[in-house]
Amino acid sequence: MGDYQLQVTIDQDSGFCFGVVYAIDMAEEILEEDGYLYCLGDIVHNDEEVARLKAKGLRIIEHADLVNLSNEKVLIRAHGEAPDTYRIALENNISLIDASCPVVLKLQNRIKTSFDANEKILIFGKHGHAEVVGLQGQTNNEALVFQDIAELDNVELPKNITLYSQTTKSMEKFYSIKDQLLQRGYDLKANDTICRQVSNRDQDLPKFAIKFDKVVFVSGVKSSNGKVLYEVCRKHNPNTYFISSPSELKNTMFAPGDKVGIAGATSTPMWLMQQVKAELEAF
Repeated sequence: MGDYQLQVTIDQDSGFCFGVVYAIDMAEEILEEDGYLYCLGDIVHNDEEVARLKAKGLRIIEHADLVNLSNEKVLIRAHGEAPDTYRIALENNISLIDASCPVVLKLQNRIKTSFDANEKILIFGKHGHAEVVGLQGQTNNEALVFQDIAELDNVELPKNITLYSQTTKSMEKFYSIKDQLLQRGYDLKANDTICRQVSNRDQDLPKFAIKFDKVVFVSGVKSSNGKVLYEVCRKHNPNTYFISSPSELKNTMFAPGDKVGIAGATSTPMWLMQQVKAELEAF
């Protein structure tokens, strides 16, 4: 224990969701057997975990690389993929190791059903996010994606619209958007497609955050869910710090004897939060 004598507790409900655990388990199994494995995009939005798996032989490729690959195994991460990816794989004799999250797959199927029924689809999600790209792909990229309802202010929409959400968005914001669209007079079919592992953390994190003098929220900067959960923590405990690795910690953030809570995103590995804990306890 260092001079600061910090009392540090990790939120045991934080860390990988089941979809990420499934993808990483599949990757590690194949890496153990074959020594290498291609993965379409970062397997998880956490640079530290990606670096760990790269050291084991994981090779991250982009969609542009897929067309030049053949006779290989390629992992599809939990975020899911658009139909084009499966078509290219078939043409190039690529074996897809499909680790798409079941929650995402169910959402893709629902959006495809709505699209086939000629519904005008809106997706509340982050522009360019891997999951959202896969969802748009179910609609031949015709679905309208928006991150904030202000983006719809000058958009002409039909009276009848169908609303879906990226699985890791804020439930509170989704229902606020739903209410605002109804107030604007649309005939709205709203589908709450937010993952309950994420929404339950929305509800549980406030109880965790208020117990501590300071909270350290550990997440990759690319994680949408990390941004949402960090804001939940910060709302209930303004003394919340966002970090991606232990090296970002400074003793000036804390006072001697502080009670410090550590929380993380669904893409944050528990081993990384344990490293943060050890670093804090050494102050």
